[in-house]
This record gives sequence, C-alpha cells and structure tokens, in this order.
Amino acid sequence: MVQKKFGQALKELREKEGLSQEKFALKIGMDRTYYASVEAGKRNISLQNIKKIADGFEMSISELFSISKI
Repeated sequence: MVQKKFGQALKELREKEGLSQEKFALKIGMDRTYYASVEAGKRNISLQNIKKIADGFEMSISELFSISKI
C-alpha cells in the first residue's frame, strides 16, 4: 500500500511538471523502466533513489514524503 501511494504521488508530480516518464527518468539519471515500476508501486525503492527523485522535483525528501502522505 505504501509503495502504491508513493508511486501515485510521484506520477501526479511528474504530470504537473509536464514530463514523460522517459524525460523525468533521464533528468534524474534513472532507467525509465525502473522509474515506471516505482510509479506503478512495484518497487521497494532505496533511499538513494528517493533522493534522486526528490532532487528531480527540486524538493527535500521530507517534502516528497509529505506530499505523498506516507
């Protein structure tokens, strides 16, 4: 459940930015298929990768978690 909520929040943020999964993944240096599986809630993502995503959205990890209501 946590992974799905987090993934949904990431998808909504990315869509607000007007970026495709491919463009966002490229921006943060992550494989698109890996990022897609994170958005789908199928990955138990590492803290290192959460940091990459937060940086990509220009926010802190705590802000990212706050938005995703985890």
